[in-house]
Order: sequence, then C-alpha cells, then structure tokens
Amino acid sequence: MALLQISEPGQSLGPHQNKRAVGIDLGTTNSLIATVRSGTTEILADEQDCYLMPSIVHYGPGEVSVGHSVGKLIVTDPQNTIVSVKRFMGRSQEECLQGGAQQVYKFSENNGGAVSFDTRLGKVSPVEVSAEILRNLAQQAERALDGPLDGAVITVPAYFDDAQRQATKDAALLAGIKVLRLLNEPTAAALAYGLDNAETGVIAIYDLGGGTFDISVLNLSRDVFEVLATGGDTALGGDDFDRAIADWISEQAGLVKKLSAQQYRSLMMTARHTREALTTEQVVAIEFEGWQGQLDHNQLNKCIDDLITRTLRASKRALRDAGISKEELTAVVMVGGTTRMPRVRERVAEFFDRPPLVTIDPDTVVAMGAARQADVLVGNKPGDEMLLLDVIPLSLGVETMGGLVEKIIHRNTTIPVAKAQEFTTFKDGQTALAVHVVQGERELSGDCRSLARFELKGLPPMVAGAAKIRITYQVDADGLLNVTATELTSGTQARIEVKPSYGLDDGEIAKMLQDSIDHATDDVRLRALREQQVEADRMFEDISFALVEDGERLLEADEIHCLQKGLDELAQIRESTNNHRELARQIETLASLSEDFAARRMDVAIKGALAGHHLDDFDEGR
Repeated sequence: MALLQISEPGQSLGPHQNKRAVGIDLGTTNSLIATVRSGTTEILADEQDCYLMPSIVHYGPGEVSVGHSVGKLIVTDPQNTIVSVKRFMGRSQEECLQGGAQQVYKFSENNGGAVSFDTRLGKVSPVEVSAEILRNLAQQAERALDGPLDGAVITVPAYFDDAQRQATKDAALLAGIKVLRLLNEPTAAALAYGLDNAETGVIAIYDLGGGTFDISVLNLSRDVFEVLATGGDTALGGDDFDRAIADWISEQAGLVKKLSAQQYRSLMMTARHTREALTTEQVVAIEFEGWQGQLDHNQLNKCIDDLITRTLRASKRALRDAGISKEELTAVVMVGGTTRMPRVRERVAEFFDRPPLVTIDPDTVVAMGAARQADVLVGNKPGDEMLLLDVIPLSLGVETMGGLVEKIIHRNTTIPVAKAQEFTTFKDGQTALAVHVVQGERELSGDCRSLARFELKGLPPMVAGAAKIRITYQVDADGLLNVTATELTSGTQARIEVKPSYGLDDGEIAKMLQDSIDHATDDVRLRALREQQVEADRMFEDISFALVEDGERLLEADEIHCLQKGLDELAQIRESTNNHRELARQIETLASLSEDFAARRMDVAIKGALAGHHLDDFDEGR
C-alpha cells in the first residue's frame, strides 16, 4: 500500500520546499526589504547593489520612477517628485498642508476627505505613491529569490492609528503583495536583535526614523513578546530635525521672502546633508543662496534639543503606562536612521541611565525583524512557537446620549482582542440606532477622533430602555477594527469594517493623551453634568408625554399645575446650570412629585391588562 504525504495547513507541499517570504520596512526616508535564507536574515540589494531604496517617487512624462534614479529631481521637479509620503498616509488635505508641504505640492481632496497630489500624470493618492515603492521592492525581491513572493510582513510605526494602518495595507494590496501581517516597528527591531532568545526581562525600543517616533516597552518571557505600553509621535522624525536646521540657515542667511518650491527643496536637502555630515564631523561648511556659514555641534544641539526632549517626554509616559521604572529595564534598543546623531544617543543614554544597544545598523534592523516574523507566518519554521502580543495605542469607544464616550477597548490593551458591551434605546418606539465609533482618551466625543458612523436599522418598536443592543469591537493582529451592533431579541445586525479616509493630524495622538491628563478633572465634572442632562431630558419627555395622555383623566388641576411647574423649573435649571449636583437635586424633586402620578398610571395599566380575564385563566394556561 502506498504511503501518502499529507501537508500541514500553511506548510510547504515539499518536505524541503521553502516559501518566499519577506519583511518590508516602508520608511519615510528610505525603504528596504529582507528575507531569511538558510536560517540567516539578509537584506536584499537592488541591481546597483544598494540595500536602502530612497522612498522617492517621480511622475514623469508617461512613466513613474522610484528610488535612486530620481533623487536629483527632488529639487528640479519638486511638484512631481513625492518624498516622505509616509507622513501623508491616512491624512486629510488640511493636515497635509502643515509643515511646509504647501510650498512644494498641490493638493486636492476627494469626497471622503482623503488627499491626493496633483501631478503631471493626474491625481495620485498617498496610497498609490506608497504602492509604487512597495511594487518596486517586491520586484527587487522576486529577482533575488527567483520567483513570486508568497507573502510579506510590512512594518508600521507603533503609534499609527487605524486609518494609517489601513492605508498601508491598501497600498500593499494595490502593489499585488499578500500581507501576512502589519508589524509594529519596535517589535520588529526586538526580533532582529534576537531578544526572543534572551532571558526574561523588560526592554525599551527607542525608534526615531525619518518621519515618526515610537517608544515601546516590551516584556520578554521565553518566546512570548508582550508589549506593555507604546507611545510616540507620528509626525516627529529626521524631517523635523532637518526643518529645524533649515530654519536656522534661513535666519542666518536673512531669508525674508517666501521661497519657491525649488528653493525650499534645496534648503531642506542642504539641511539634511549638514545633519548627516555632523554625525562624523565636528564642523560643517554651508552655502545656500549666496550665504556662506558653518554649523557646529553646539549650535546643532540648540536647534534639535527641543525635539529630542519631546521623544524623552513620550518615553517617560510609556514607562509610566507600563508601570516600569528605568531601573527595571534589561536593555534599551535604538532604531531608525536619526538615532545615528551623537546628541540623540547622548541624551537617550542620560535619560535611561545606560548605553543603548546600537550593534545592528539602525536602518536595517526593522526589516530584518519583519523578515524573521514573515518566515514564521508563511510556514517555513513550523517549530517556532514565538508569540507576539501587541497593543493598541489609543482607546476605542462609542458615543452615547449627550455626546459622552463609553470606552469599550482601553489603550494599551493587548491585541488581537474582542470586547462587547450592551446598550439600549433612549426613546419609545425607536426603530434605528446611530453608532458613532471614536478613538481617544477624553470623556466627550467632540474631544476624540471620529473613526466611523453607521446605523442599526429595523429594530422592533419597544418602550425606551427595553431593547438590548450589543456592540462588539474586534481589533485584529494588524490593529484594524471591526464593529458589530446586534439587537438581541430580534437578531437584527449591522457591521462595519472601520476604514476612515484619513488619520490623525500631526502630533494629535500625543496631544490626545496629554489633554486627557491636563483636563482629567474638568472631563469628570463635565461627564457628570452631561449624564444628569441626559437624565433630565428623559424625565422631561416621559412626564410631558404622560401628562398629555393621562393628565386630565387621573389628576386634579392643581396637581397638573404642580407637575408642570416642576417641569418648567427642571428645563430652566437644565439650560442655566453647570453644576451637576444642582441638576440632580431638581431631578430628584420632580421624581418625588411624579411618584403618585406614576403609581396611578400603573394601576390603570394593570387593570386594563386584566380586564375580561379571571384569575383561574392564568392558572390553567388559557
């Protein structure tokens, strides 16, 4: 009898056949791709034997070009040469106009709020630009691996919100790449260092790239990676350091008029070359628009120290969120090209009271970690039991009556995760429910970020408070959200995959967290007031309706007058007071005044329900 070989799910059909899996670091300044071959992680170089591909896309006459070949066009054809596109992923037009971009690009906005660049080849979105970079990287890998890719792990900043993650995934789909997982960059760096084989301990990953900053605190326990907390700024990186240097050059050169697009790009390139040169040099000569000068380390430090302080402030907050002191850390790992700057390394070492790990090239470490994870997910390492437990950066909630936010999944919750909570209707006979999904730490929906809205329709008419609606939030391993609303008695259901058209603006995530701390007392007080206002509205509506229906039949004129006076006083206090306790006292007063009326209505309702029936009918099941 012949023996048949049965393959495991996700495993290669052949006993020694490896699938082609890659890790991609889609960076702000540079992008790169890596794979695992014969147990060794390696960066895949392009045809020019370069492993770093500049994240630059040029839209020329009839063709699109990517990488090294179009670097010189940054200055000569700025409007059609897109750089640092990662900073525009998942953002609106208003957000994209910040930070000097309006001096270079022409933007337009579609109906959903997403932004597009106006180029000679037409309108292109940040997703399409990123797709060109990813497609180029995939082709580079297919040449090196002699065949099509079976899947890729793509890294994203840990502080990317839902919109930015979804935009990244859409770009990969557009490039024809199968995404095995979106992996947070700090977690990828830890994998590259082989920290999954280290002793149990807590490490901090300080990741300062070209456009974003992340700080993550991870707990390593054998083969389990548990992210305890994450923080950062999705709009703080090497580009901002360059802008600080550019501002200094402008001031020294006495530039007062608005620069042209070409001049602005030239200034930014000069600032970047100066910053990179000062990594190894003590003084760098500068020439721009006829001005000549020099920049040394002392002056550079003055330009950038405030930016470094912002990263350390976020690091302190992440440690506090994780409940970890600096002394409890086993190691600090530095990631991202901007961490090559001596001042950055110096201040990070001072803050953490230890020298950080910098033994792996900070430009390649993320892609290498992603490649290791891809090798596992594609099935090449069936015995690898490594488990990654990541977290969401901001709380996810739903808006309730009065504009209040009920948090369903709190920030720094381990993902993947699913949580549900039950809600009810506010009005009698309500047949639809509007669900507003929000993200943030504040108590009112207006102070949080709106992610999506949808309606649950077809609810059976019931009295207010009788319906039971379960709202379920599911966050997958990529950090993407799905929301389901179900009415439990009828089974009516509505579902939405949250795909907002744009994400958080510059610094908004960090600002949300800071605001939640700064306004904590006010938020609690305001939430209490809103809750009482909602209760006052409900009581006003219920008693007013009851007076119309049964007032003349069950009450004397003076009783009606007394209740009406109580309603008027409640309405007046509802509109005039900011004191929730005062409003609560008036609600209690009106509740006492209406108790007798409610009892009479209840008696009438019971008598009506029993009319025409004998008690024995109920005993005999008739």
